[in-house]
Amino acid sequence: METKNPELELARNYALYTHRNIFLTGKAGTGKTTFLRRLQQEHGKRTIVVAPTGVAAINAGGVTIHSFFQLAPGLFLPGKMVAGRDPKSRFSFSKQKINILRSLDLLIIDEISMVRADLLDAIDDVLRRYQRRDKPFGGVQLLLIGDLQQLAPVATESEWPLLQEFYQTPYFFSSQALQQTDFVYIELRQVYRQQDASFVSILNAVRDNRLTTSVMQALNARYQPHFRPADGEDWITLTTHNHQAAFINNQRMGELTSAPVTFTAKVTGEFPESSYPTDAELTLKVGAQVMFCKNDPSSAKAFYNGRIGRVTAIDGEQVSVLCGKQLIHVGPLAWTNTKYVTDSATGTISEETVGTFAQIPLRTAWAITIHKSQGLTFDRAIINAGRAFSHGQVYVALSRCRTLEGLVLATPITADLITTDPDVVEFNSYATERTPSAETFLRDRRSFIEDILCDIFDFSALSMRLRYFARLASEHLSSLYPQYASLAAETATQVDVQLTAVGVKFQQQIHQLIPLAASYDDNPTLQTRVQKAMSYYAAATARTLGELLDKELPEIDNARVREMINNEYLLLRTDFDEKMAIYIACMNTFSLNAYWDAKARAAMTEDTTKKTRKRTKKAIADALADKLASGKSPSAGKASSSGSSASDDVSSSPLYRSLLDWRRQQARERHLPPHYILTLKALLAIAEYRPTDIDALLTLPGIGPKTASEYAADLLSLVRQHT
Repeated sequence: METKNPELELARNYALYTHRNIFLTGKAGTGKTTFLRRLQQEHGKRTIVVAPTGVAAINAGGVTIHSFFQLAPGLFLPGKMVAGRDPKSRFSFSKQKINILRSLDLLIIDEISMVRADLLDAIDDVLRRYQRRDKPFGGVQLLLIGDLQQLAPVATESEWPLLQEFYQTPYFFSSQALQQTDFVYIELRQVYRQQDASFVSILNAVRDNRLTTSVMQALNARYQPHFRPADGEDWITLTTHNHQAAFINNQRMGELTSAPVTFTAKVTGEFPESSYPTDAELTLKVGAQVMFCKNDPSSAKAFYNGRIGRVTAIDGEQVSVLCGKQLIHVGPLAWTNTKYVTDSATGTISEETVGTFAQIPLRTAWAITIHKSQGLTFDRAIINAGRAFSHGQVYVALSRCRTLEGLVLATPITADLITTDPDVVEFNSYATERTPSAETFLRDRRSFIEDILCDIFDFSALSMRLRYFARLASEHLSSLYPQYASLAAETATQVDVQLTAVGVKFQQQIHQLIPLAASYDDNPTLQTRVQKAMSYYAAATARTLGELLDKELPEIDNARVREMINNEYLLLRTDFDEKMAIYIACMNTFSLNAYWDAKARAAMTEDTTKKTRKRTKKAIADALADKLASGKSPSAGKASSSGSSASDDVSSSPLYRSLLDWRRQQARERHLPPHYILTLKALLAIAEYRPTDIDALLTLPGIGPKTASEYAADLLSLVRQHT
């Protein structure tokens, strides 16, 4: 993998420096898994890795699709309810998960050949909810890794009649969302697992169903129906069905006269049984053939996942395994089940261990199924594929072997066992035409920068959010808080005039300047304009929206209205914070890393408390101190130029805040909703008219004799304290 590989380099560049979705494929042994692991170490985009099965997820260093996106097993039918499925359950995400979904830049799906089209559309459904609703997968970039000539997705006889109403095939490429994207196709061509060119040629013929007489003869020359490995030779049998593998393992274990020893796994936290890498109750005997199911984490690197050996001794919790001439001593090792978490300070996405599975990293290995062999490499394998039942199964089995000489057929290979799905052939023919060149990448990288820059100075989404928020304020707050509702409406107007309209003109300049050079780094004219724009828009955005966002939301008694307005305010605040974070981070020099870091930090949702607002305001003021000639805090300007200032609104007075605190305390003591104590209309009237006796109190709306007799002493005392 150390030699130059242009396809791998192209895939890396597309993943890191473009927005294009990528289908990365290649024959078995071309380095797809190694590429994935290296890409995970790259800095920049916020990335997560998912896979369709628990074992595949652990091998890829990620989590399963269903667990991450909280998808129930079964069908996903676009636009339709599925019986027994609560549509709201998909979105009962924790705050931590929402942070990840909002800040996600790149989603990597490993073993994509096993992912069904409806599952990919279910992912699209979730991502659109938390990112861009108008873009496939919410605008998140996809890196899809796998080989369609290997294991296929499963659609049962009862499922396919329902799915075919929406999909031409069960394969991922029939996903409605993916078909709306302009993905690129990159095929890895250099084979690392097999070095023998003639064997590679045979495997390619099997993979592509180009079986000639010479290929069949070469394969079936390895047919030895009565083959029995000599003592000390580590051969593993690959079977099509679980019961075949279990029968062989039990039979061979029973032939050993040594005493059995059972090791019980130690499972902590969350670790689903379907993801166990070996048996929870692992029974071994001296003489048993075993396979390591984990890479050696020590510096010795004595074993790797898939290495075959024979047990020579069992001493307590230590097992000695002879692999060729190398004796390896191994004790229990731990696998971790992880979930993705975010750091609200840095915006980084990292893994957190939620469960462990500790066991001897071995499994009995006279035989395993072909499905479980995916991703493994063997020096000696007996292939029992006479009952192959799915497309790609024979190819997966044969391609596990390093050499033709290390392969024995327990059943002959016949043409009917090697099937090619015409849908896959048709898609591969279509997808091959989407293979990018180095020149195409340069164009896509430039378009990537152009899209990011235009998005930074595009206020249409924020303006739409603000107009909706202002409409809610007008409908539900204008009677009690007219000045707040007026401020929201006036701010929406000012954003359209001072930010949106000016932003459209600057985006036109970006489109004109981008073609002047091959890249942003080689375009000093564009760089100068962008840096000036960052400073201008940081000040203008803070000045235009500052007054509205520096104010706390008014108190609202109606629970439904309160939740609706709070949610819209939080989304508005998130949009504002993202803009400001990017402007501040990129004010001196624009870079992709600075952009990604700022965007991710802003996506970390926080409660909109005074502390949060003051921290944001201080960060803006500090960053712009040397930039703003006026020297004023960016949020000091007014969005409103007519009528009384919203800061004079009675709802912001100390007396009103004290009345609210008093009402909350009374509600807690009496176990009642706050508005059962006193309505907001009554509290606002007290704060505005400041009654000095019970008679004056009784003249106010919402206060009758019963309320006055019960609470007059407290209310009048609060008025006196603030007079």
